[in-house]
Amino acid sequence: MDNWDEIRTAYQVARAGTVSGAAAAMGVHHATVIRHIDALETRLGVKLFQRHARGYTTTEAGLDLLQVAQATDDQFTQLAGRIKGQGAGVSGDLVVTSLGALSRFVTPVLVNFQNTNPDIRVRYLTGDRLFRLEYGEAHVAIRAGKMPDQPDNVVQPFMDMRVKLVASDAYVAKHGLPGGEAGFVNHWFVSHDSATSRAPFNQWLRTAVGEDRIVFRATETRNIADAVVAGAGIGFLSEFEMQCHDGLHEVIPSRDDWTAPLWLVTHVDLHRTPKVQAALAHLKSAAVAHA
Repeated sequence: MDNWDEIRTAYQVARAGTVSGAAAAMGVHHATVIRHIDALETRLGVKLFQRHARGYTTTEAGLDLLQVAQATDDQFTQLAGRIKGQGAGVSGDLVVTSLGALSRFVTPVLVNFQNTNPDIRVRYLTGDRLFRLEYGEAHVAIRAGKMPDQPDNVVQPFMDMRVKLVASDAYVAKHGLPGGEAGFVNHWFVSHDSATSRAPFNQWLRTAVGEDRIVFRATETRNIADAVVAGAGIGFLSEFEMQCHDGLHEVIPSRDDWTAPLWLVTHVDLHRTPKVQAALAHLKSAAVAHA
């Protein structure tokens, strides 16, 4: 097959289900889409789509083509991500991803790195989603928990994320302190909205207190911290976050099983590039200084 444009067009039609949707995704006229589909079906001698009033649906042959085209498109995306990260110097985009809970520590470190390397443009992406390093979605990922084991990734220990169970002055003034785990039954808590959160301290809290005692829930670390500081209940704050607030009281001593190890993860194809090596060195140096 010597015409990738026609295959790519068919792939976009299969994804969108309409000629207009595929044309918009590709930035071409709808007549171009129809011409490519007709030419490809003629070349292959089979119908790839069933036309109907609502759009196009793939035939069995179309599904086969879609699988091949999707794999090829993914490979092109992966290649483009690797090429973009292979600059000769410390310049261009640097994409770092981590949990939002690490922002208080990571953001100043990345700002300092950008100030030291003014040709770098930092993109710091936070959240629970695991960005796909093999597709070039990020250059450096900071991940928590057990050691990542994805193939073709280089994994290095970074630091530990420690948390404390705290209450604010506002909460203590209204409810006092529990005086130990036995007193939890008379107190209110703030936690992650998902009962399946992988964070070890969230799992511990779900077993230590009843669901009815968790009266404020949120999905973002920033919102959880704001709720604890505002006095909504007792909750976990990272040691990085605690440094930013006064008037917090540790409820019980921290437990070892609340601590999560952090890992620096890079893809093998980008690991040795000057930009990634410089970023890794800077992050490691900041971790040592913090410790």
